[in-house]
Amino acid sequence: LIHFYKRFIRKMLRKSFGTLLKSSSRALSTTSARTGGSGLQVHRDTPENNADTPFEFSAENKTRADAIMEIYPDGHKRAAVIPLLDLAQRQNGGWLPISAMHHVADFIGMPRMRVYEVATFYTMFMRNPVGKYHVQICTTTPCWLRGSDEILKAIKENLNIGVGGTTDDKMFTLTEVECLGACVNAPMVQINDDYYEDLTENDMHEILNDLKAGKKPPAGPRSGRYAAEPFGAATSLTETPPGPGQFVRADL
Repeated sequence: LIHFYKRFIRKMLRKSFGTLLKSSSRALSTTSARTGGSGLQVHRDTPENNADTPFEFSAENKTRADAIMEIYPDGHKRAAVIPLLDLAQRQNGGWLPISAMHHVADFIGMPRMRVYEVATFYTMFMRNPVGKYHVQICTTTPCWLRGSDEILKAIKENLNIGVGGTTDDKMFTLTEVECLGACVNAPMVQINDDYYEDLTENDMHEILNDLKAGKKPPAGPRSGRYAAEPFGAATSLTETPPGPGQFVRADL
């Protein structure tokens, strides 16, 4: 009888977890898993990304790197690894080859494995090539409720690529990401360092078309808002706030 129950429990667990994995396929097959931003942790050599790929800081970035190192006191220089990896990624067109990780490790004087640990942990580091414009669309709950699915569809139609893909001319890469911290301006996308917020499908097409034409679309809300203020009049805290000394006892 005990043997029967053990087999029954194993069967139910396999069935339950199998259903869970199938229902979670979207989460388990994320863009980062395909583009190297915290997905596949093991490096795979490619012709454009291997230990022999040439990389060293340019003269200008070497000066920046030296200035970054000066921020950190002796004994804590390894804390510069994140800004130096970011500097290397920016120099390399938005992605971080393993040779750049090696250069940063040598520059700081820390084991390469420690640099790998940082580069594979943070999704900001793209360990495979991306396009000139890295389009990151947030599809977490607030953006989804505000229409991120429609924005994603517009991007796919305009660029003719899917999530995780790069256009043939290497100009655009599309990534689906988690919360980018602009929920009050949902839906939104991040393109390189710029946030584009309060988007409609027409806005998204206009932004992408401007980038294709070599123009720089203005970042920020597309709805006419300056930042994250309400669309209409204030609905709370509408009374004049009490002035200094108001409601204070006269003898104080």
